[in-house]
Amino acid sequence: MWSFFARDPVKDFNYEIIPENQDKSGIWTLHRGKRKTTAEPVSVFLYEVSQGTEEQTQLAKAAFKRMKTLRHPNILSFVDGLETEKSLYLVTEPVTPLATHLKAQAERGGSGDLEVSWGLHQIVKALSFLVNDCHLLHNNVGMWAIFVDRAGEWKLGGLDHVTSDQGEPSSLPPAKVVNPDLEKYDPPEMNNSGGEKWSGDVWRLGCLIWEVFNGPLPRASSLRSLGKIPKQLVPHYCELVGANPKARPNPARFLQNCRSSGGFMSNSFVESNLFLEQIQIKEPSEKQQFFQDLSDNLDSFPEDFCKHKVLPQLLTAFEFGNAGAVVLTPLFKVGKYLSAEEYQQKIIPVIVKMFSSTDRAMRIRLLQQMEQFIQYLNEAAVNSQIFPHVVHGFTDTNPAIREQTVKSMLLLAPKLNESNLNQELMRHFARLQSRDDQGPIRCNTTVCLGKIAPYLNAGMRQRVLTSAFSRATKDPFPASRAAGVLGFAATHHYYSMSECASRILPTLCPLTMDPDKNVRDQAFKAIKCFLNKLETVSDDPSKLAEMEKDVTSSAQASGSAATWAGWAVTGVSSLTSKLIRNAPADTEGARTENTPSAQAPAATGATNAACKGGINLITIAPYSILGLSKAELAKKKRDERRKELEAKRAERKAAKGPLKLGARKLD
Repeated sequence: MWSFFARDPVKDFNYEIIPENQDKSGIWTLHRGKRKTTAEPVSVFLYEVSQGTEEQTQLAKAAFKRMKTLRHPNILSFVDGLETEKSLYLVTEPVTPLATHLKAQAERGGSGDLEVSWGLHQIVKALSFLVNDCHLLHNNVGMWAIFVDRAGEWKLGGLDHVTSDQGEPSSLPPAKVVNPDLEKYDPPEMNNSGGEKWSGDVWRLGCLIWEVFNGPLPRASSLRSLGKIPKQLVPHYCELVGANPKARPNPARFLQNCRSSGGFMSNSFVESNLFLEQIQIKEPSEKQQFFQDLSDNLDSFPEDFCKHKVLPQLLTAFEFGNAGAVVLTPLFKVGKYLSAEEYQQKIIPVIVKMFSSTDRAMRIRLLQQMEQFIQYLNEAAVNSQIFPHVVHGFTDTNPAIREQTVKSMLLLAPKLNESNLNQELMRHFARLQSRDDQGPIRCNTTVCLGKIAPYLNAGMRQRVLTSAFSRATKDPFPASRAAGVLGFAATHHYYSMSECASRILPTLCPLTMDPDKNVRDQAFKAIKCFLNKLETVSDDPSKLAEMEKDVTSSAQASGSAATWAGWAVTGVSSLTSKLIRNAPADTEGARTENTPSAQAPAATGATNAACKGGINLITIAPYSILGLSKAELAKKKRDERRKELEAKRAERKAAKGPLKLGARKLD
């Protein structure tokens, strides 16, 4: 039993102090710490009784009591505490002193006005809470009393000198008694009782604003020099440090003035933060509009704010708020700030769940932005949780979803297993290529097949490629025929010399008389490519083995195809808002490019010499090939329809003969 009373309470404390990186915060020493059971990070404010005076110990105990009883989002959050005869421990959320934070920001280019405006907004709001709601005076506002959490939120601490504003005498010593250096922050009427109850706190708030923009305050008279204080804030700052204490505004009024139109705190960053604080009570339509606008603003917001405040709200909005596809764009923007491990932990589980959604807008947005997260998806998740949902897009009645599903295979193919790639995917491709009613989608399917050919096993390549590209060359859509020709050329190293002579060339030769000039041009180039290969082997039969070395080669290892997305064909112009990245349409309309891809498989380069440079697959914009833009095509259809109607009216008039004199007929 005696061992129970003799036990050291510090050893049983749930938190462990990390000795390095100590910061002095008034009478406290700020340490980094962690919870022993979960390693959750915290901050620990430590006061050693033996190293302080009696007045300091009195202040430390007062702060300990206040921290446990005061709760507000803008006041430093109390987590736990321990009071012994030797020490006082205050455990709070993990924070950094404002001075340290601003110094680190200055090394990275400085804190922007947006971040400072929201930080000051939080501190003034905390002061307003103390003064107007709790009837308390802080008496210690300053750089040393402000802390910043990992999201960049400013928190008011330093509660050592908090007293009631009811006129009751305080037994706590003033700040300058404990630290004489703080006397320069006292208002000029300190020795008089004139002014409002908040006059002293808002004066010190003015000193804080001066130091945030100009650095440490050398003397009280320096407050007259504005320095780098923004022009929008100057008139309100001058009110805070005015000589007449009765004219100094209440913190709530100061906040209202700064939030007025054109004010320092009237900006998108503050508006976004205020919305996020009340997002739980907002209407669904308001949330939708907010997330749409958020995407445009995120680029100007601080990185830590995006990671630690916006991201949790986005994840919550998807998980519980039915926000839908509108959260995807800001979610992927914030994802760029995360490490690979953080992305895997926070965003990938949400993405996997999103793929099971029946919301078409969600599905098409995921497919369009797959390039941003494909590298974080492991093969097991792709094959078991994502691909089974994605393949439903091949049979969707919406052509835009079918188109994006085809394009997504460029990124998914390297991660698909044998069954999904060589059986399931090939079955869908065969159906799309032969039966889809949209020519550009049939064309896209042919193009995609050529790009993922390196990942197919040798047997599947021999069974699929020749028949698929041959089928494409007979397609009524000119771009599909061109894609079939170019597919043959780009995969030339996968065909035996016998197959080139007996199956491929007989398929290509009729296309030299194709009605479409582009198809004819590409057919001639492809024919020359295969003839060069045959001629090379004819001149030197010993090169046959080298020419056919890739015919039976195994599937290419995954890893490089994720960078090939720019090769894919764009679909019908009315279905998508823009071409795939790096794939501009040919401006002259009736031509396609044949620039070799920088990401072509290595095996292609080995045999391209025989084809005199080879022909790689290209980016095709179907309406550009037809020589018509989307608007021009619509206008042409309207003109044709008008002419048809006029012709029918003329036929009806001719059939009825001339009208009688004086008669009138309305068409």
